[in-house]
Amino acid sequence: MPRLERNEEREERIRNEAIVDAYDAEEQAMGWFYYLADSMSFPFEAKCVREIRKSPLKLNETVTVIDMVSNDDDYSHNMLAEILFQGRTMGVPLSQLEPINIDDLTRQVIEDWHYWVGRGYLFG
Repeated sequence: MPRLERNEEREERIRNEAIVDAYDAEEQAMGWFYYLADSMSFPFEAKCVREIRKSPLKLNETVTVIDMVSNDDDYSHNMLAEILFQGRTMGVPLSQLEPINIDDLTRQVIEDWHYWVGRGYLFG
């Protein structure tokens, strides 16, 4: 997958809001979690824009995002959104979702996360 072009405004916002003062992978993951969880307005609708093998969502399925899942023990490259899906709650990668009809700040922070993933950045 080709990487996105560098966006200096977004890079600066990520440095100053998501990973500020983070020295290792764990701190970066925690910074991202709080940046996302504290900035988004829940709940909101989102659609699946990319199928992922470990996720039950199919392309274009719509879900309700109700929160972010804390990655207390897993500082991998994923930020997980807690969704309502077929009567259950579960976590799926936020990078798999595109929000529908949301406020500007929620859109911006989700786009920041999609940018981070699209650039191929990793924690650490």
